[in-house]
Amino acid sequence: MKDFIAIDFETANECHSSVCSIGMVLVRDGEIINSFYSLIKPEPDYYKWFCQQVHGLGHEDTDDAEVFPYVWKRMQKELLDGIEILSEDTQDNPDAIPLVAHNASFDGRCLKEVFMCYQMDYPEFVFHDTLAASRKHFGDDLENHQLQTVAAACGYNLVDHHHALADAEACAWIAREIL
Repeated sequence: MKDFIAIDFETANECHSSVCSIGMVLVRDGEIINSFYSLIKPEPDYYKWFCQQVHGLGHEDTDDAEVFPYVWKRMQKELLDGIEILSEDTQDNPDAIPLVAHNASFDGRCLKEVFMCYQMDYPEFVFHDTLAASRKHFGDDLENHQLQTVAAACGYNLVDHHHALADAEACAWIAREIL
C-alpha cells in the first residue's frame, strides 16, 4: 500500500464520540508528505481518570479547543486539499485513498460516532487495520501486537506513544512495511 491516510484518536472518556485529539498522516507513493494534529473539545466534555493517565490530556488542554466539525473542516483544507478519502460511496474513484489505523475498530468507531454526535453525514469510510495485519504477518513471533511493539518490529521507534500524531506516524510506518 503506497497511498493512504493513517489516523489516530485519543478519547476523553469511555464514549467513542469524546475524541480529544486527532493525528493524521498523509502518505503518497510510500512517503509521508503531510501531517495534521489538533486538540478537540470532546463531546461529552468530561475526562475519565484512566484516559488522562494514558494520554495526559485534560480540560486545561481542550477547554479552548475547537469542536470536531471545525477541526474536521480545517483538516480537510490543511491536510487533504482536494484529496478524497475512500468510502463505500467513492469506491469507483481510483484517486480516493483509504484510512489506516492500528485497531481500526476503535478509531473507525470514534470517527463514526463523532460524526453522528454532530449530525454530520458519515460516508462509511474504508479502513485498513494494521493491528489485524500485524497478527497475520507476525503471528506468535511478537509478545503482543500493541502499536509500540509492532512499530519496533517494523524498525520504527515510537517515542511519544498515545500522542495522536506520534501514533498515526507509527501506524503509517507499519502500514508501509506490512500492508
